[in-house]
Amino acid sequence: MRALALDLGSKRIGLALSAGTLATPYEVLPRSGSRAQDHRRIADHVAETEAELVVVGLPLSLDGTTGPAAQRVLDEVDELARALDVPVETWDERLSTVTAERSLLDQRLRAPARRKVVDQVAAAVILQSWLDARLAATPAQEDP
Repeated sequence: MRALALDLGSKRIGLALSAGTLATPYEVLPRSGSRAQDHRRIADHVAETEAELVVVGLPLSLDGTTGPAAQRVLDEVDELARALDVPVETWDERLSTVTAERSLLDQRLRAPARRKVVDQVAAAVILQSWLDARLAATPAQEDP
C-alpha cells in the first residue's frame, strides 16, 4: 500500500512516502497561512504519488493524553479528511522529531541543513512506526 505521512507543524509540513515496508523522507511544505491552501497542496501530493492513505502524526503528551497540540492536529485532520479522496489516519508521533534530530546529528549535518529536512525525516519516522506496527499485526503465513 502506498502511504503518504504528514508531520503537521505550525510553520512547515513534513511529508514522507512509502510504497511498501520502508518509509522515505519526501518533501517539506512551508505553511502558506491558509489551511485550505495547504490541504490543496497535500491533495496534489496525494494524487502525484498515488497515495492510497494519509497517515498524520498525532503529538500526544508523553503520558499518552491528548493535549493542546494534539487537539490542534485532530481539528486539522478533520478538515484534511474532508479535502482528500483517500482515508486519513492519525498515528502517535511522540518523540518523532527528537528521533529525526538525532538521526541527522549522527549524519553530522549542521543546524541550517538539519532545519531544512527535519520535518520530512520526522514524517518518515512516523510512517516507519506505522508500517512496522502494521507488519507486526499481520499474521505470518505458513509454508504449504
